[in-house]
Amino acid sequence: MNEKRVIFTQHAETMLAERSIERQWVDRTVAEPDAIEPDPERNNVFRAFRSIPEHQGRVLRVVYALSGNQIRIITAFFDRARNR
Repeated sequence: MNEKRVIFTQHAETMLAERSIERQWVDRTVAEPDAIEPDPERNNVFRAFRSIPEHQGRVLRVVYALSGNQIRIITAFFDRARNR
């Protein structure tokens, strides 16, 4: 099995700390999203969405890039525009 390695950019690390987002939520969102959308302006960049029960069911958006065998987490935030 060729599993992709998840890495976090410094910006993503900072945003997780500032926004009280747990890494396991990000990992779960990327691994088992409720929905995925391609970024309209950047190739190989995607937006994964998942409801987080531990955070009142709010929808977490994780923006990530695919590069070889890596998933590079760019940022994450709770998306107010998405329904729970």
